[in-house]
Amino acid sequence: MPEPISAPVPRGRPKDPAKRRAILEAAKGLFLTQGFAGTSMDAVASAAGVSKLTVYSHFSDKETLFTAAIEAKCENQMPLPIFALENGDSIEQVLRRIGTAFLSLVEGEDAISLMRILCAESCREMAQLYLEAGPRRTLSEMESLLRRAVALKLLRVENPAAAADQFFGMLMGCRHMQVLVDSCAPPSECEIRERVDEVVQVFLRAYGP
Repeated sequence: MPEPISAPVPRGRPKDPAKRRAILEAAKGLFLTQGFAGTSMDAVASAAGVSKLTVYSHFSDKETLFTAAIEAKCENQMPLPIFALENGDSIEQVLRRIGTAFLSLVEGEDAISLMRILCAESCREMAQLYLEAGPRRTLSEMESLLRRAVALKLLRVENPAAAADQFFGMLMGCRHMQVLVDSCAPPSECEIRERVDEVVQVFLRAYGP
């Protein structure tokens, strides 16, 4: 009788999640202090305590690593389930939840440092990667949430994409630019809550059913 054909054995070792996290943390620190151009994959490997080959086994190039670091930061503070809206949910509470998480993210030390580096380096490639991994992801999820709210008759929004942009724009306001140029301190948790409350009320008056 012919011998049974065994299943193919996968090549290579499975990737280590702990090493991936270490690489992302090292990359985040270096990108925030050295900038995109000043950060090398060798430096990331050294800071993470792994080999350069290990870094490349997880991330094919520096662009992919930078994008993953931004996505990891966003997912940590604004995980996708934060945009969930189910039957019976209060749209006001959902908007408050999103607004608080968003302001805490963009007014945080890491986000401010990154924006200052983006402005200082004037690196189009770095800026584009940042936009795709951070702001556009957030806007897309917010637009989907608003479409869901319209379907549930919780809001009346003719242009969800524009409304999503308005929501986050109102949250940031002029205060964010003042923080970026270091003319005032980032808002406290209390100030964030107050800002979110004001914006949510304005948004609901504009788009409420």
